[in-house]
Amino acid sequence: MSERGLVVATFRRHYTVLLDSGETVDCVQKGRSLQLACGDRVGVQRVAGGGAIESVEPRRSLFYRSDAFKEKLIAANVTQVIGVVAPDVAIDEHLLNRWIIAAECERCRFVLAVNKADLPGFEALRARMAPYAALGYPLVPLSARHDVRPLESYLDRQHSVLIGQSGMGKSTIVNSVAPDAAARTESVSTALVAGRHTTSSTRLYRLDADAWLIDSPGMTVFGLAHYDPQAVEQAFVELRDVIGQCRFRDCHHDREPDCAVQAAVARGRVAPQRADLLRALVRESKAARDPAR
Repeated sequence: MSERGLVVATFRRHYTVLLDSGETVDCVQKGRSLQLACGDRVGVQRVAGGGAIESVEPRRSLFYRSDAFKEKLIAANVTQVIGVVAPDVAIDEHLLNRWIIAAECERCRFVLAVNKADLPGFEALRARMAPYAALGYPLVPLSARHDVRPLESYLDRQHSVLIGQSGMGKSTIVNSVAPDAAARTESVSTALVAGRHTTSSTRLYRLDADAWLIDSPGMTVFGLAHYDPQAVEQAFVELRDVIGQCRFRDCHHDREPDCAVQAAVARGRVAPQRADLLRALVRESKAARDPAR
């Protein structure tokens, strides 16, 4: 008889599932057709030594990265993506913008947590991030080591995933908002990581009955080839009333005459780096769908 549960940890093809009964079970994947992520609701069949995941329920959202050849699932059924930046790590804004576009495509709220407020350079970083607040994305300054309360209201009744480059303080945030997280990292499903460093796995922590938080490994690349060009264009909030106004319907928003996007950049309404990203993502999307590749 199949039991239902929530995937709370993943490492390669091994998973930990929190069953609806409250029991935690280490599981393997039954067959190779399923791709699973933390946050997935699954059906589990008991087997010797644990369980086998045999089905996955329909998802409300799926946050993942891809290129033309492979995909890496990160989190399922999230309502919110929290990007974490800090002043002591070189920030890749191209990468940051890709997280924002992925959140928009999945209809998730994006929140920008500016961590390590106690470090030199923090105010300069907050000023650098101000354009994202101008686009409508909440900017939350905090020092997770000392006071994580500024972020707590954003976690209320949300299914969130933390994303960021290594060293931004994601694990510190998790340990601050989920006090049992550090102990669980060591005790839950030690077989899952098979002696490897736990930051290479993805884990879900329940905050209360209505909210949970997923801690993901540090990211250095984030391809979005799985989204079609139209979805990518609509994910740029400042361009939603501009897309479709170009002279040519198949405009690449590059050197074509009467391009509405180029005109918006010239007026200062759209940041040049955001327009550059739009063109890059559209190229990636089209390349992934090219039958000749």
